Amino acid sequence: MAYWLHVLAPMAENTQDTMPICPLCDRPIPPGVPQSLHHLIPKLKGGKGGPVVLLHHICHREIHATLTEAELARSFNTVEALRLHPRLEKFIRWVAKRPPDFQSKIPGKRRKR
Repeated sequence: MAYWLHVLAPMAENTQDTMPICPLCDRPIPPGVPQSLHHLIPKLKGGKGGPVVLLHHICHREIHATLTEAELARSFNTVEALRLHPRLEKFIRWVAKRPPDFQSKIPGKRRKR
């Protein structure tokens, strides 16, 4: 079961006040932009039914390209902790310069094992 969502229907008003805000990058998530629900504690580590946050799909992909499920469960299970990770800090600074509907392919797995 995929937990990412593609929003297809436009919202009635396309203002920043009515769009959800990505808690990782603090940019609005416009209608039609791929978005994902991120489990703050991974489902495989006991987070099924736990808290989730709505993110840009690109932001969600970067989280999982950077951290393992164990790291997410143990040390990075809040948005604040994710934002403080050095690699994610660098990503946030980079993506903040892009428009809210920016999409880019994230290269394959980048975790160092």
